[in-house]
Amino acid sequence: KRGYSNRSEAIRDLIRDLLVHQEWKSNDVVAGVITILYEHHHRDLVPKLLRLQHQYQTLISSSLHIHQDEHNCLEVITVRGNARHIQQFANLLKATKGVKHAVLTAASLGKKIK
Repeated sequence: KRGYSNRSEAIRDLIRDLLVHQEWKSNDVVAGVITILYEHHHRDLVPKLLRLQHQYQTLISSSLHIHQDEHNCLEVITVRGNARHIQQFANLLKATKGVKHAVLTAASLGKKIK
């Protein structure tokens, strides 16, 4: 269903996911993407999000701001650093009043994955 050419490829992909999960669990230096959707007219939301991003600027590699429509914005923030700090940053963004949806996608620097 997912388009793998054989079971070995599917198993290899599952193992890689497990290795990434272990990197995050052991609090290694990792990479990831935080995606947030919010209504930019929400009172004081944009300044709060900017303050958080400046507070955690050492984790941020880049960010992309997309105007979805006249009310909603999607922000994609790529991060690299200590797994616990990235999770803390993502949790603060998620908990910010006015954020409609937020998700942290865990990734790896690739050093432990072959």
